[in-house]
Amino acid sequence: MTENIRLERALGLWSVVLFGLAYMTPMIVFGTFGALASASQGTTAMAYLVAASAIFLTAASYGIMARVYPVAGSAYTYARKSLNSGVGFLVGWAVLLDYFFLPMVIWLIGAAYLTAAFPDVPGWLWVVGFIVVTTVVNLVGIVFANRVNLVLMFVQLAVLVAFVVLAGRYVVALNGPGGLASVRPFFDAGVPFGASVAGAAIAAYSFLGFDAVSTLTEETRDPTRTMPKAIMIIAAVGGVIFTGSAYITQLAHPGGDFASVDSAASEIALMIGGDLFVTVFLATLVVAQFTSGLAAQASVGRLLFAMGRDGVLPTAIFGRLHRKWHTPVANLVLVGIVGLLALTMDVTTSTSFINFGAFLAFTAVNVSVIALYLKGHSLVRPLGAFVGLIVPALGAACDLFLLWNLDGHAKMLGLLWLALGVGYLAYLTKFFQAAPPEMEFAE
Repeated sequence: MTENIRLERALGLWSVVLFGLAYMTPMIVFGTFGALASASQGTTAMAYLVAASAIFLTAASYGIMARVYPVAGSAYTYARKSLNSGVGFLVGWAVLLDYFFLPMVIWLIGAAYLTAAFPDVPGWLWVVGFIVVTTVVNLVGIVFANRVNLVLMFVQLAVLVAFVVLAGRYVVALNGPGGLASVRPFFDAGVPFGASVAGAAIAAYSFLGFDAVSTLTEETRDPTRTMPKAIMIIAAVGGVIFTGSAYITQLAHPGGDFASVDSAASEIALMIGGDLFVTVFLATLVVAQFTSGLAAQASVGRLLFAMGRDGVLPTAIFGRLHRKWHTPVANLVLVGIVGLLALTMDVTTSTSFINFGAFLAFTAVNVSVIALYLKGHSLVRPLGAFVGLIVPALGAACDLFLLWNLDGHAKMLGLLWLALGVGYLAYLTKFFQAAPPEMEFAE
């Protein structure tokens, strides 16, 4: 292995889009439907609409920054170059909170589905199986991983469409065609808007893939054009899929009461499609978790590579690529090892603080655009005050609002993680006497 080998540019626009959609996992709208419906008191469509609005504003900023800095690193890179190296490090640390633990959560959820379907098989076996298979696919390289994603994404989307169609047919059978035009999934006189906002803070978890693809910039052809388009397309398509699916599903099952919140999607699938469909649905949920885990592990591996190449993390470990596969092998293996923590954790604990890092990173990207606009950057200032100043300011405000509406446990854990990052930064910079090492942005 050697650090001098470059990442290979192999991805086009639609490959990046599908990779981002795979990371988001469109099927997650059903996997988390019960929890979201409960939190939003039956207004899941409004919760997704609020989240999508905030995400779309932030996606515009990601698109701008991906054009200005077409290199791996995502929000970490953008903050380092636009603000300063210390802020960039802390943003990268916050992003790690999101990326580093997300694969573990994905594998844990997938294993939970399989354990429910096959109770005689030990749960740890499913966790280890997810980790081993996903890691091997990612080690072979981004092109092979991309091909696997293409196949799995089409299967996932087909079942998602089937679910929506069956739910729509169920609603029509009960209430006639007019039943599809109800506003209750958006507005309910007995539900305060604060409940929808609380749901939006949870719903934003579903959109995390739109920003993750920016870590693949150095493996994308013509990234200054391709990446901004891909990011906006992913955010828009995700918003339509999640809001539309939640709307139809909420019509089929009004309110937020279920026999089991964790298995609400299975309950609805059985109700609208019978035994055969619920079997197909559960199988596809498991496939969706594998697809999402594949993309999540690839993204965090490349984020660690960017930080290792910079020297913020030990270069000898994190900043190297495999000579043949051109992949950050040590980083991918490390993510797999961290995933083993799923053997001792539950879904609630492991997901409670992921969104804290995401919202913090989203805010930083919006602020980075504002900083470049105020500095008169040649690629940002010509965009005008609306795109370069007003839109990112609104995006940052929305992200902070959603962060504030996370539950207290998530905010406490997030602040603890951030405090650890400040401590490590103090060590790295000899108590802030020196700047963290800068990255050379050579392709």
